[in-house]
Order: sequence, then structure tokens, then C-alpha cells
Amino acid sequence: MANTISYSVSSTSSAANAIQPLDGFISYSIEFSSFPDFAGNTSNPNDFSNNLLENIGSLAGIKPYIRVGGNTQDYAIYNPELTIAINGTYNDSRSPDYPTTIEIGPAYFESYSTWPDVKFSHGFNLGGNHDDRQWDTLLETAALACKALGKDKLYLWEYGNEPDLFATSSQGPVRPSNYNESDYVAEWLNGTRAIKNVLEENCPELLGSDTYGYLGLSFAGTNNHLKAPRTWTDGVDADGDIKLFSSHNYISGAASLGVTLQGTLMNHTRTVLSVNAHVTENATINPGVPYILGETNSLYNQGRPGLSNSFGAALWGIDFAVYAASVGIGRVHFHMGTDYRYASWQPIATNKTSLGTKPPYYGNVAAAAFLGSDAPSIAALSMSSGGGTVDVETDVAYAAYVDGALSRVLVLNLRSYNYTLNGTGGEELNPETRPTRTYNFTGLGAATAAEEVAVYRLYANGSDAVTGITWDGWSYNYELDEGRPVRLANVTTGETAAIVDGGVTVEVPDSQAVVLDFGSGTGKEKKTGLRKLCWIFDRKRAC
Repeated sequence: MANTISYSVSSTSSAANAIQPLDGFISYSIEFSSFPDFAGNTSNPNDFSNNLLENIGSLAGIKPYIRVGGNTQDYAIYNPELTIAINGTYNDSRSPDYPTTIEIGPAYFESYSTWPDVKFSHGFNLGGNHDDRQWDTLLETAALACKALGKDKLYLWEYGNEPDLFATSSQGPVRPSNYNESDYVAEWLNGTRAIKNVLEENCPELLGSDTYGYLGLSFAGTNNHLKAPRTWTDGVDADGDIKLFSSHNYISGAASLGVTLQGTLMNHTRTVLSVNAHVTENATINPGVPYILGETNSLYNQGRPGLSNSFGAALWGIDFAVYAASVGIGRVHFHMGTDYRYASWQPIATNKTSLGTKPPYYGNVAAAAFLGSDAPSIAALSMSSGGGTVDVETDVAYAAYVDGALSRVLVLNLRSYNYTLNGTGGEELNPETRPTRTYNFTGLGAATAAEEVAVYRLYANGSDAVTGITWDGWSYNYELDEGRPVRLANVTTGETAAIVDGGVTVEVPDSQAVVLDFGSGTGKEKKTGLRKLCWIFDRKRAC
């Protein structure tokens, strides 16, 4: 086994150091201007979107939390006379991907009624976009949003998107160059106190400690014009109403020089550096509330075609999410918008993008399946010494522990493999054979009581694939059953691997992710873990 890559699971020490994330860890952020497209309205709900959320909920035990916000929340002005949900005007010099002059009407808030059992955060306009109707918009929409959400649908509130860029935004600054942390804090306190006054008058039932609070600060990153540590010191949480410390993260930019699939997204080292900046920020501030990534995805400016919409981006999404969980990030909200290249799905057909499920969604599903619904604690695994030819940028493994016992292992082979020649997406196929690596896991502890372990694969023809993706043989494509899981007959399922001498070995082709489920081996009559989810999805037929 000279070419075998070995990991020591070391169940006792790894379990002791593992971290338990918040529920609904795989969640979403939806661009404010795109929300009616994703959710629909009461007369025409977007069932496709809801089906995809149901899939994640079946795996995680709770449907994703939805943050409604982004740049366009700070462009949105309320017009009570508007008969449609939203009227947006594009200015390509500011952004070709979303409108930058926006009015919303009362019908906008119908979209909060279309997805059962989902909790939402609503983003209020702080930036203003140089419109003197900003303050009236805040007061009027606070009343409408609280009534539309109520206790059952309210996640948290959000006041302003990425205010650390207000003075420097490439879409056009909305604050002077000398705008500082104390200026922002004064605006934040003034606005959030006004929102609370509106709630006292219109929705007093939402002011309890279990319902009232904010995502804050919603900064774009850890080192922009405003700095989070100074903002906390200046008293942004003087009222104690920030319930989740939310920051945003993108690995790089869609137009940044040198961005590649292998070097940027399918690169564990880049992911670690990016996430660890947030871990350091949180440790520096230590605000006493959970730290989340309230908006994140691959490449800012809505992603790059051929990268953000590829299977490689799905693999990146798994590594990013699970690594974040392993280092104490409480929840991640993958950002989406209509026609965005990095979106997990396109909710409607446009003249730019076809309606359908996109590769990143399959990464979301695989991550949710690994994290499971049994409140696991997550730890990154260390490679054993002398264990084959290891590349720390591409060989990655994690363990999930339930009640201190090993439950699942995730292994990622992030080496890029293009199934089309040179990854161009053309008809000419790559003549080179797809390499396979062997991974060995030892120190399994009590998990070795089973004779074998169930093996689940996230599969595609290569890292450049944009179609033909499955998770354990399941397809979630719109054209099959509007995003509901459909088991494909041409994909091998039911795979197992033998546990021998306290270890297990699995082969993983380049550009693939595999989950080993120790709760689903033979000899266990009870359907647990992913086996149980297979049972649910297949309508109680044998899987």
C-alpha cells in the first residue's frame, strides 16, 4: 500500500477537540432583489426552490435558514403604491448582475409566505443609496416585515449590508471617505432603536429574548475600511441585541488575476487561510455570541463561468463548509441571486440562465449529509506519518462524532481532473485515465464493532463538469422531478468497505468526495445516519 494516504482518526483525542456547529449549518443568503424570483408569491410559489430546501432539511433535520439581504437591500426604497413586488433598474456601469435603483411594494412581503417551516432574516436599508426616502422606508418596511414573518418565520433582523465598504464601494460610495467606526455605531444604534419602536407598536410579540435580535456586523471581510474590533469597542452592541456575529467571506474575486479551479477553489490551503482570518477576528473580539458567515460563496462579483458553476466549485463548497464547522464557525449562508454564476440553483428561466439545479447545490447536499441531523461535533483529521504521497492542498479528511463516538468520515480528493480536453467543456474528451488515490483510516475505536462501513459518493465526470452530478446516485435536477430526489439506475449505489484490523480503506478518484458512514454498516438492523435518509428519500423502498 505504498501509494496509500493514511489518516489517524484517533477517536478519543479527535472527539475531545471536535466542535459542534449550530443547527441548520448549511443555510442560504438570497440577494434582496432576487428573493421574489427564488420564493415566488402566494399565488405562484416557487415550489422548485422549496423542494431543494426540503432536500437539505431531510438531511439536516431542519430546513436552511434564509438570509434575505446583500448589496441590494441598501438600494431598496419602499413605494406603497407599487403594485408589483419589485421594480429594479440596472446600471451596467455599477453592476450588470443586479439592479441598483430599486423600489419594492407591499407585494414583496408575500414571498415570506411561500416556503413552509423556513425562518428568515430580513435586511433593512442602512446604506440609503443617496435617496432621501431611506428613513421612511426603514420605518414602513419594519412594520410590514414583522407582520409578514411573525414568531414562526423570524430568524433575525439585519440592518445594513457590508457597511465597512460604504465609503469605498466599487458600486459607488454612500458615505464620505472619513466615515469611521463611531459614525457607523451611531447610525446602527439610531436605526435599530427605531426598528424596535416600530415592533413595539406593530409586533410586540417579537420583542422577547427568543425572537428579537440582529445579525451583526455583516462586514464584507476582516480588513476593510471599518474594522470589526474597533466597532465592538465603540459600542455597537450597547443594547445587547446582536445575537449572531455575522461576517462575509469570498475566497477571491471573479475578475481577480491568477484565479484557477485548482489553485484557488480546489485548494485546501487557500480555504484554511481564508476561514482562519475569521477565527482570529472572533478570538480577538470575543463578543460572547456565535460567529457565523452570513454571506459567503466562491468568487465575489457573482462568480466566474467555468469555475463557480463547475463540479470543482461543489467540492470547494464541501471543504469550505466542513472546515468552517471544524474551527468553530457556527453556520454558513451560501449567497445566491438570479443569474449568479455561483448560485446553487437558478430559480426562474431568464435570457441569461436556464432554470435548474447547479453543481454547487450538490456540494451543499453532500456537506449537509456528512454533518447530519444528529448534532455531531466535527474535527479535521491529521495524516499519519509516512502515509503515502500526501498533498496538504488536495488530500482532506474530517470526522463527525456523535456523543463522543465516531459516526462518519468525509474524505476529499481535490486534485483537479478535467473530463473534457483541457477543461474547455467541448466535445473532445480527456484521453488520460482518471487517477485514483487510496485512503486508509485507522484508530476507529468503537466504530469497528461493525464489519463494514457504508460508502456514499459525490460523483461527476470531472471537476469541469456542469451536468451529470449525483450524490449517492440521487439527482436533484429540475427536469426529473422539479428538484425532488430521483435515484438514477445507471449509478452504482449500496457500496460498502470492510473494516479490517481496526481500519478501513477506500479508493477515491481525483475530483471526488466520499462519506463513510459507520452507523450504516451491515449487522445493524436500525437504519441510522445516511442509510436512514436514503430510506426517507426512496419513499420507503429498499435503497
